Amino acid sequence: MATSLQDPAPENSGYTEFVQLLVSHEPRLRAFLRTLLPDWSDVDEVLQETSLIAWQKFGRFERGTSFMAWIASIARFEALEYLRQRGRARRVFSPEVMALLADEAIARTEPFEHERHALERCLEKLGNTQRELLLLSYRPGARFREVAMQAGRTVQGYYKTIQRVRVRLLDCIRQELKEEAV
Repeated sequence: MATSLQDPAPENSGYTEFVQLLVSHEPRLRAFLRTLLPDWSDVDEVLQETSLIAWQKFGRFERGTSFMAWIASIARFEALEYLRQRGRARRVFSPEVMALLADEAIARTEPFEHERHALERCLEKLGNTQRELLLLSYRPGARFREVAMQAGRTVQGYYKTIQRVRVRLLDCIRQELKEEAV
């Protein structure tokens, strides 16, 4: 690698701007790469290389344009190169099909990003108890009956509470997205 990320100067606003943009777009970029690559370890490798190349080329990024589109184009080429180097390209898709899939993946991640932000805002609007009950229900490996008992409620009572919270959350998300669209 010709360029190094060694000890960037704190006053280097380009570095700070790049890191902020990269961190804010990483979930979408990771999801985008997963549509192109066979597994998550491949995604991690390509994401790392994409980040390094994007930093090296950040001086060419046109402010005011879509950072996601810009870094996704870098990621697309890196994913194709990664697959080519590992001899998987023939077993996956042609570069033309990969380009179509990449374009479609970018188009599909945008609405999900808006919905995710709306969900985060609406979760913050819930009361602490409601939010905790809901989050307990969705943690990995959670069993409804066990969560109800932990919450000191009957299964039926807990279910009704969660249903009311879900409806409230869905209404809030719809309202947030509606206001965002205006």
